[in-house]
Amino acid sequence: MKKQLLSASIALLCLNSINAYAVTYVSAKAMLDVQSGKLIQSPLVTIDNGVITAIDSNKTPKLNKGDEHIKLPELTLMPGLMDMHVHLTSDPTVPRSERVGQSIPRMAVKAAYFAKKTLEAGFTTVRNVGAEGYSVIAVRDGINAGDIIGPRIWAAGPSLGITGGHCDNNRLPPELKYTSQGVADGPWAVRVKVRENIKYGANAIKFCATGGVFSKGTKLGAQQYSFEEMKAIVDEAHLRDLPVAAHAHGTDGIKTAIRAGVDSVEHASYLDDEAIKLAKDHGTWLSMDIYNTEYTLSFGEQNGVDEENLDKERQVSKVQRDSFKRAVNAGVNMVFGTDAAIYPHGDNAKQFSRMVEFGMTELQAIQASTVNSAKLLKMDKQLGQLKTGFAADIIAVKGNPLKNIATLEHIPFVMKAGVVYKN
Repeated sequence: MKKQLLSASIALLCLNSINAYAVTYVSAKAMLDVQSGKLIQSPLVTIDNGVITAIDSNKTPKLNKGDEHIKLPELTLMPGLMDMHVHLTSDPTVPRSERVGQSIPRMAVKAAYFAKKTLEAGFTTVRNVGAEGYSVIAVRDGINAGDIIGPRIWAAGPSLGITGGHCDNNRLPPELKYTSQGVADGPWAVRVKVRENIKYGANAIKFCATGGVFSKGTKLGAQQYSFEEMKAIVDEAHLRDLPVAAHAHGTDGIKTAIRAGVDSVEHASYLDDEAIKLAKDHGTWLSMDIYNTEYTLSFGEQNGVDEENLDKERQVSKVQRDSFKRAVNAGVNMVFGTDAAIYPHGDNAKQFSRMVEFGMTELQAIQASTVNSAKLLKMDKQLGQLKTGFAADIIAVKGNPLKNIATLEHIPFVMKAGVVYKN
C-alpha cells in the first residue's frame, strides 16, 4: 500500500506537463527560501518534466533546441501557495436557500470554475474539505487528466457528521426525509462512511466534531461526535494513510478530536490552555480561518445569510482571533486554511495580512501556506519549497513579501509542475 501511495505522490509532480518544453529555465530578481527566510539574488531555476533539477545564482543558461528561458527580472520567486481548507463547490454570493436546489453536476461545474480562479491566485495545491456527490473528486481527476485547469487537490468526499449536526442539512422539512450524504452515527457506521469515501476516490477525510456557524439549529461550541466515533473515523482513515480534518469550534470537541488523533483541527475557535497543550503534545495542525469573518459581517446580509448564522459569526470572530494569537505564541503547528467559499475564491491570500496582524511574522504566515501545509499532506519532500527534486510549483511576486505580506494578494506569475498558467 505504501509503495502504491508513493507512486501516486510522485505521479502528482508531473501532472499537466502538456506543452512543457524539453527544459525550462526561470530567472528572476530574487528567490525566497521559505525554510530559512533568506532572499537569494538572481536565481536561475532549471525545470525538467515538471520537476526542479537545479537552482543556481547569477548564471545564464545554455539553451538547446526546444528549451525555454522565462525571464522575470523585476519579480521574486516563491513556491506555490497552499490552502488547506476550501470548498470549491460553494459560492458566497448565492444564498443557501438557493444552493439546496443545485444538482451535483452543477456543483462540479462551479468547482471547476473556482479551481481555475484559485490556481491563478497563486495557490497550486488545496485541500477541499467536503463536497456533496464526490463532485470535487471528479474535478480533481479532470485536472489531473489535463481536461480542465486547477490546482493539485486533496479532496474529501462528503463530510461526515451526526444526524442533525453541522454536516447534515437541517433546512428542509421532515416530510422530505432528507439526510446529507456524509451522515453516520456510531463507531461502525462512521467506519463504513470513511470506507465509502475512499471507495469513490477521496484522498482526505473530514468530519464535524462540533456545531458550526453556517448550519441551522446547531450550537457553535457543542460537541457532536463522541470520542469513540472520532477515534473510529481517524483509525479507519489512517489505515489508508489519509489525512483527517476535524471541523471543531468548541473546546471539548477540539480536545476530543486531538485525543482521537486527527491530523488537523479546522477553525479551532475556542481554545483553552489544555487544548493548546494537547495540540502541541500531539503535533496536531491548526487551520484557523481568521479573515472570512470580515467578509461575512460586511456582505453576509446582502448575500442572503440568515440572521442565526450572522449572530454566530459575531459570537465567534473575536474569540477565534484571540485563540489564534495564543496558539501562535505557544508554538502550535499552524497551516494556512481560509474556508474559501465563505468569502470569494481567488481572494484566499487576503488572510495572510490578518495572520501577521494577529501574531505571526511574515515568514511564519508564508511557512503556514508552504512547508507546513506540505508536512500536513505528508508531501514535504516534494511540495512546499523551491528545491532540487521538488515539483516546479512556482509563483512570482513584486517586491519582498517579508516586508509587505500584502504583495501575495496580487500574483503576476503562476507555474504548476513546470507549466505556466499566468504570466
